[in-house]
Amino acid sequence: MKARGIFITGTDTGVGKTIAAATLARLLRLNGVNVGVMKPVTSGCRDDQGELISEDAELLCEAAGIQYDSDVAPYCLREPLAPAEAAKIDGVRIDFAKIKEAFDRLASSHEYVIVEGAGGLMVPLSGGLLIADLAREIGLPLLVVARPGLGTINHTVLTCFAAQQMGLKVAGVIVNGMPEQPDSAEKSAPHQIGSLCGAPVLGVWPQRNEPDQIEMVDELAAWLDGQPETAIVLRELGV
Repeated sequence: MKARGIFITGTDTGVGKTIAAATLARLLRLNGVNVGVMKPVTSGCRDDQGELISEDAELLCEAAGIQYDSDVAPYCLREPLAPAEAAKIDGVRIDFAKIKEAFDRLASSHEYVIVEGAGGLMVPLSGGLLIADLAREIGLPLLVVARPGLGTINHTVLTCFAAQQMGLKVAGVIVNGMPEQPDSAEKSAPHQIGSLCGAPVLGVWPQRNEPDQIEMVDELAAWLDGQPETAIVLRELGV
Protein backbone atom coordinates (compact mmCIF):
# COMPACT_ATOMS: atom_id res chain seq x y z
CA MET A 1 0.00 0.00 0.00
CA LYS A 2 1.30 3.46 -0.93
CA ALA A 3 2.64 5.37 2.07
CA ARG A 4 0.70 8.42 3.20
CA GLY A 5 2.66 11.57 3.79
CA ILE A 6 3.97 14.85 2.45
CA PHE A 7 7.37 16.13 1.34
CA ILE A 8 7.92 19.69 2.53
CA THR A 9 10.08 21.94 0.40
CA GLY A 10 10.65 25.67 0.36
CA THR A 11 10.98 28.46 -2.15
CA ASP A 12 14.32 29.31 -0.56
CA THR A 13 16.34 28.67 2.57
CA GLY A 14 15.08 30.35 5.73
CA VAL A 15 11.38 30.41 4.80
CA GLY A 16 10.38 28.30 7.82
CA LYS A 17 10.22 24.74 6.43
CA THR A 18 11.24 23.16 9.71
CA ILE A 19 8.72 25.15 11.74
CA ALA A 20 6.02 24.28 9.18
CA ALA A 21 6.91 20.58 9.21
CA ALA A 22 7.04 20.47 13.01
CA THR A 23 3.75 22.37 13.30
CA LEU A 24 2.00 19.92 11.00
CA ALA A 25 3.46 17.03 12.98
CA ARG A 26 2.19 18.52 16.25
CA LEU A 27 -1.23 19.26 14.67
CA LEU A 28 -1.58 15.65 13.51
CA ARG A 29 -0.51 14.41 16.92
CA LEU A 30 -3.18 16.64 18.51
CA ASN A 31 -5.70 14.96 16.23
CA GLY A 32 -4.68 11.44 17.22
CA VAL A 33 -2.61 10.58 14.15
CA ASN A 34 0.46 8.38 14.61
CA VAL A 35 2.81 10.66 12.67
CA GLY A 36 6.40 9.98 11.69
CA VAL A 37 8.95 12.59 10.66
CA MET A 38 12.11 12.59 8.59
CA LYS A 39 14.91 15.00 7.68
CA PRO A 40 16.87 12.96 5.14
CA VAL A 41 19.85 15.32 4.82
CA THR A 42 20.93 18.08 7.23
CA SER A 43 23.90 20.40 6.84
CA GLY A 44 25.42 22.35 9.70
CA CYS A 45 24.76 19.70 12.33
CA ARG A 46 25.71 19.96 16.00
CA ASP A 47 28.64 17.89 17.21
CA ASP A 48 27.56 16.06 20.37
CA GLN A 49 30.57 14.18 21.77
CA GLY A 50 31.66 13.10 18.30
CA GLU A 51 28.17 12.38 16.95
CA LEU A 52 26.61 14.81 14.49
CA ILE A 53 23.01 15.65 15.43
CA SER A 54 20.38 17.28 13.22
CA GLU A 55 18.73 19.98 15.32
CA ASP A 56 15.96 20.25 12.70
CA ALA A 57 15.21 16.54 13.08
CA GLU A 58 15.26 16.89 16.87
CA LEU A 59 12.57 19.57 16.66
CA LEU A 60 10.50 17.41 14.31
CA CYS A 61 10.75 14.46 16.69
CA GLU A 62 9.78 16.57 19.71
CA ALA A 63 6.75 17.90 17.84
CA ALA A 64 5.69 14.42 16.73
CA GLY A 65 6.40 12.83 20.10
CA ILE A 66 8.76 10.20 18.72
CA GLN A 67 12.37 9.19 19.34
CA TYR A 68 15.23 10.62 17.30
CA ASP A 69 17.18 7.94 15.44
CA SER A 70 19.14 7.34 12.26
CA ASP A 71 16.00 6.65 10.21
CA VAL A 72 14.70 10.10 11.07
CA ALA A 73 18.04 11.72 10.11
CA PRO A 74 20.05 9.39 7.85
CA TYR A 75 22.63 11.97 6.75
CA CYS A 76 24.03 14.52 9.19
CA LEU A 77 26.73 16.77 7.74
CA ARG A 78 29.04 19.08 9.62
CA GLU A 79 29.37 22.22 7.48
CA PRO A 80 26.46 24.68 6.92
CA LEU A 81 26.72 24.42 3.12
CA ALA A 82 24.69 22.97 0.26
CA PRO A 83 24.47 19.22 1.05
CA ALA A 84 26.58 18.15 -1.94
CA GLU A 85 29.45 20.38 -0.78
CA ALA A 86 29.05 19.49 2.91
CA ALA A 87 29.04 15.78 2.03
CA LYS A 88 32.20 16.18 -0.07
CA ILE A 89 34.00 17.81 2.85
CA ASP A 90 32.87 15.01 5.20
CA GLY A 91 33.83 12.30 2.70
CA VAL A 92 30.22 11.10 2.53
CA ARG A 93 28.25 9.92 -0.50
CA ILE A 94 24.51 10.55 -0.18
CA ASP A 95 22.75 7.35 -1.26
CA PHE A 96 19.08 7.66 -2.21
CA ALA A 97 18.55 3.93 -1.63
CA LYS A 98 19.60 4.31 2.02
CA ILE A 99 17.16 7.22 2.46
CA LYS A 100 14.32 5.32 0.79
CA GLU A 101 14.90 2.28 3.01
CA ALA A 102 14.76 4.50 6.10
CA PHE A 103 11.58 6.14 4.83
CA ASP A 104 9.97 2.75 4.17
CA ARG A 105 10.69 1.69 7.74
CA LEU A 106 9.11 4.88 9.07
CA ALA A 107 6.10 4.44 6.79
CA SER A 108 5.60 0.89 8.04
CA SER A 109 5.28 2.06 11.65
CA HIS A 110 3.41 5.35 11.26
CA GLU A 111 0.08 6.31 9.70
CA TYR A 112 1.53 9.40 8.04
CA VAL A 113 5.10 10.60 7.44
CA ILE A 114 6.27 14.21 7.09
CA VAL A 115 9.56 14.53 5.21
CA GLU A 116 11.41 17.85 5.22
CA GLY A 117 13.81 18.62 2.41
CA ALA A 118 16.86 20.90 2.50
CA GLY A 119 16.48 24.38 1.04
CA GLY A 120 14.56 24.31 -2.25
CA LEU A 121 13.94 21.75 -4.97
CA MET A 122 17.08 22.56 -6.96
CA VAL A 123 19.50 22.07 -4.06
CA PRO A 124 22.18 19.54 -5.16
CA LEU A 125 22.65 16.37 -3.16
CA SER A 126 24.90 13.94 -4.98
CA GLY A 127 26.23 13.34 -8.51
CA GLY A 128 23.92 15.85 -10.17
CA LEU A 129 20.88 14.64 -8.22
CA LEU A 130 18.70 17.28 -6.58
CA ILE A 131 16.21 17.53 -3.73
CA ALA A 132 13.51 17.24 -6.42
CA ASP A 133 14.96 13.86 -7.44
CA LEU A 134 14.85 12.72 -3.82
CA ALA A 135 11.21 13.78 -3.49
CA ARG A 136 10.40 11.75 -6.61
CA GLU A 137 12.33 8.75 -5.25
CA ILE A 138 10.38 8.84 -1.97
CA GLY A 139 7.12 9.24 -3.90
CA LEU A 140 5.26 11.82 -1.82
CA PRO A 141 3.42 14.93 -3.02
CA LEU A 142 4.96 18.31 -2.22
CA LEU A 143 3.89 20.99 0.20
CA VAL A 144 5.67 24.22 -0.71
CA VAL A 145 6.47 26.69 2.08
CA ALA A 146 6.77 30.30 0.89
CA ARG A 147 7.44 33.61 2.58
CA PRO A 148 4.93 36.48 2.22
CA GLY A 149 7.17 39.39 1.13
CA LEU A 150 8.17 41.00 -2.14
CA GLY A 151 9.60 38.46 -4.60
CA THR A 152 7.72 35.49 -3.22
CA ILE A 153 5.31 35.27 -6.17
CA ASN A 154 8.18 34.68 -8.58
CA HIS A 155 9.95 32.23 -6.27
CA THR A 156 6.78 30.24 -5.57
CA VAL A 157 5.58 30.06 -9.16
CA LEU A 158 9.05 28.98 -10.29
CA THR A 159 9.16 26.28 -7.58
CA CYS A 160 5.75 24.89 -8.52
CA PHE A 161 6.53 25.05 -12.25
CA ALA A 162 9.82 23.21 -11.77
CA ALA A 163 8.09 20.56 -9.67
CA GLN A 164 5.40 19.99 -12.25
CA GLN A 165 7.97 19.80 -15.07
CA MET A 166 9.79 17.09 -13.10
CA GLY A 167 6.62 15.06 -12.62
CA LEU A 168 6.06 15.98 -8.98
CA LYS A 169 2.58 16.60 -7.64
CA VAL A 170 2.22 19.84 -5.67
CA ALA A 171 -0.48 19.35 -3.04
CA GLY A 172 -0.44 23.00 -2.06
CA VAL A 173 1.39 26.04 -0.76
CA ILE A 174 1.66 27.48 2.74
CA VAL A 175 2.51 31.16 3.03
CA ASN A 176 4.40 31.28 6.29
CA GLY A 177 5.12 34.24 8.57
CA MET A 178 2.48 36.78 7.55
CA PRO A 179 2.97 39.92 9.69
CA GLU A 180 0.12 41.22 11.80
CA GLN A 181 0.15 44.40 9.71
CA PRO A 182 1.23 43.27 6.22
CA ASP A 183 2.32 45.72 3.53
CA SER A 184 0.74 45.79 0.07
CA ALA A 185 3.08 43.12 -1.36
CA GLU A 186 2.43 40.78 1.57
CA LYS A 187 -1.34 41.27 1.37
CA SER A 188 -1.54 40.47 -2.33
CA ALA A 189 0.96 37.57 -2.45
CA PRO A 190 -1.33 34.67 -1.37
CA HIS A 191 -4.00 35.51 -3.97
CA GLN A 192 -1.43 35.87 -6.75
CA ILE A 193 0.31 32.64 -5.76
CA GLY A 194 -2.99 30.75 -5.74
CA SER A 195 -3.89 32.15 -9.15
CA LEU A 196 -0.57 31.45 -10.86
CA CYS A 197 1.17 28.41 -9.40
CA GLY A 198 -1.35 25.69 -10.31
CA ALA A 199 -1.76 24.51 -6.71
CA PRO A 200 -4.01 25.74 -3.88
CA VAL A 201 -2.84 27.98 -1.08
CA LEU A 202 -3.56 25.77 1.93
CA GLY A 203 -2.82 28.34 4.58
CA VAL A 204 -1.53 31.78 5.42
CA TRP A 205 0.21 31.33 8.74
CA PRO A 206 0.81 34.26 11.08
CA GLN A 207 4.24 35.47 12.01
CA ARG A 208 5.30 34.19 15.43
CA ASN A 209 8.08 35.66 17.52
CA GLU A 210 8.46 33.17 20.38
CA PRO A 211 12.20 32.70 21.04
CA ASP A 212 11.74 28.99 21.77
CA GLN A 213 11.04 26.93 18.63
CA ILE A 214 8.88 24.26 20.25
CA GLU A 215 6.82 26.99 21.91
CA MET A 216 6.32 28.54 18.48
CA VAL A 217 5.29 25.15 17.08
CA ASP A 218 2.82 24.60 19.94
CA GLU A 219 1.26 28.04 19.45
CA LEU A 220 0.90 27.58 15.69
CA ALA A 221 -0.51 24.06 16.02
CA ALA A 222 -3.06 25.22 18.58
CA TRP A 223 -4.03 28.12 16.31
CA LEU A 224 -4.43 25.79 13.32
CA ASP A 225 -6.44 23.30 15.37
CA GLY A 226 -8.96 26.06 16.05
CA GLN A 227 -9.39 27.10 12.41
CA PRO A 228 -12.52 25.71 10.69
CA GLU A 229 -10.70 25.24 7.37
CA THR A 230 -7.97 23.05 8.90
CA ALA A 231 -10.01 19.87 8.38
CA ILE A 232 -10.17 20.67 4.65
CA VAL A 233 -6.43 21.36 4.55
CA LEU A 234 -5.63 18.03 6.20
CA ARG A 235 -7.87 16.26 3.72
CA GLU A 236 -5.97 17.94 0.85
CA LEU A 237 -2.74 16.66 2.39
CA GLY A 238 -4.09 13.11 2.41
CA VAL A 239 -4.40 12.72 6.17
